[in-house]
Formats: sequence, C-alpha cells, structure tokens
Amino acid sequence: MKDPYNFGFVSLTKNFKEKELEHGLIDPIQNFLLELGQGFAFVGRQVKLKFEDRDYSIDFLFYHYKLRCFIVGEIKGTSFSPEDIGQTNFYLSAVDILLKHPDDRPTIGMIFCKIKNNFTVEYALRGFKNPIGVATYKVTIVKSLTNDGRCL
Repeated sequence: MKDPYNFGFVSLTKNFKEKELEHGLIDPIQNFLLELGQGFAFVGRQVKLKFEDRDYSIDFLFYHYKLRCFIVGEIKGTSFSPEDIGQTNFYLSAVDILLKHPDDRPTIGMIFCKIKNNFTVEYALRGFKNPIGVATYKVTIVKSLTNDGRCL
C-alpha cells in the first residue's frame, strides 16, 4: 500500500466523522454507477491505448460483472454525429484485443451526447456488428463553481 493517500479532493469540516469521509469519497462514483444501472464497475477514466505511436483515450471504461464484459463509455459535449460510431467501434475492437479475457463476452459501447436524432443514430448503427447504444444526458447548470469545483 502507498502511504499516505491524498483525499484532499473531499471537502470536510475540522471535526469530521468517518461516515462523512466515506460519503465524500464514494457518493459521486456511486451515483454515477447507479444511474448507469446494476452491475457496472468503474475501471478507469481517460484509459490510454497506444497504437502505431499514436495515443487514444477512452473517456470511461467499465466492467459489467453480470454481463461479463467491458463497456466503453464515450461522452460527447455536442449532438450525436455518425463519426462517433466509428470512434467507439475502434475502441471496442481495441479493448477486445488488448484487455478482454478469453472468457469475457464482447465489449459494449455507450455514447452519451447532448442531443440525438433517432433516425441519424439508426442509420449510423445499421450494419454494425458490435453492440453500441446512444443516449442523451441531462445535467444541472449552476451559475458558477468555486476553485475546488463546488457549486455557488
């Protein structure tokens, strides 16, 4: 084990209780995983893949312990574009080759975008063999954030 661990990203009062620290560490991760659904385990963020002297980064990588497969999550700050399917498919192939255990099922892709047109998604996915889903997301907009990321 390393020592010490830096939990400075959690905001607590001077006389904090153990449960407050636990909540500060886990609640954001837990809320995200619960929103995704049952069975998701977080593997990494900005997971690096290197091919032919070029680096690629998967936004989120999960493992689904019930489905027994990796899940690639790509976040888009814009509307869905058919090009997003090609990028995600590339990551699915790479994870299947580099990370997947022989007993695992094929990797699944999830694309989260601000806006999607269902016809565009349907046409972009037609003919693809790898499982890829596209969904929109909602966020809470705040006026501004403090330097440590808290809402004002």
